[in-house]
Amino acid sequence: MLTIHAAPLVLPVGAAAVVDGAVAVDGDRVAALGTYAEVAATHPAARVRRWPGLLTPGLRQDRAADLLTRCYHPDPREADELGELPLWGEAFERLAATMDATRRSGSIRRGLQRMLRHGTTHLAGPLGADDPALRTAVARSGLVRVPGPPAGAAPVGDKAPDPDPFAAGGDLARTAHGPLRVGGRADLAVFDVPDEAALYGGGPRSCVATVLAGRLVHRAR
Repeated sequence: MLTIHAAPLVLPVGAAAVVDGAVAVDGDRVAALGTYAEVAATHPAARVRRWPGLLTPGLRQDRAADLLTRCYHPDPREADELGELPLWGEAFERLAATMDATRRSGSIRRGLQRMLRHGTTHLAGPLGADDPALRTAVARSGLVRVPGPPAGAAPVGDKAPDPDPFAAGGDLARTAHGPLRVGGRADLAVFDVPDEAALYGGGPRSCVATVLAGRLVHRAR
């Protein structure tokens, strides 16, 4: 079914922002992009999803390998013991020493889900060439693997990775997987913020929806 995703502001990247904008999605492709009035007029039978804030291309996570292989993502049932945030550094190393394959696979799946909840649709860098569990989990997630990290990306060093792609300090033009365009793959992210500036600076940045190849894979409650 053709779906129109509408938001007060659409930021296609590489083109002007669209106030009261919309993106029509047909299958896994962008069928139209423009103002809601224009898109709705040309697709009157489409289902409409209205979102708050702004709609952008899906984002690229440049530290995917660190998040999936050097962090442990606790199961909610472990929250009392381990907390809710990814474990990194010495805490991860201690846990990894006794971690079996089932527990590691669960962590990888939860890490991928956490990325989706931050608007990620693309994973940069080498991933899982010699790691069957990682390779299988990424393939099943539908997330797209791309080369990277790109020139100018923040060095990884020993700083704990963050599932939020904007945490590295990049702007939308660098952090988005690429521009939204008619005929392109429908990878979208929606943030409940008033403008692009609110995506940066470390403030609250609620990702309310992630669309991966036309499928709604995350929707905030």
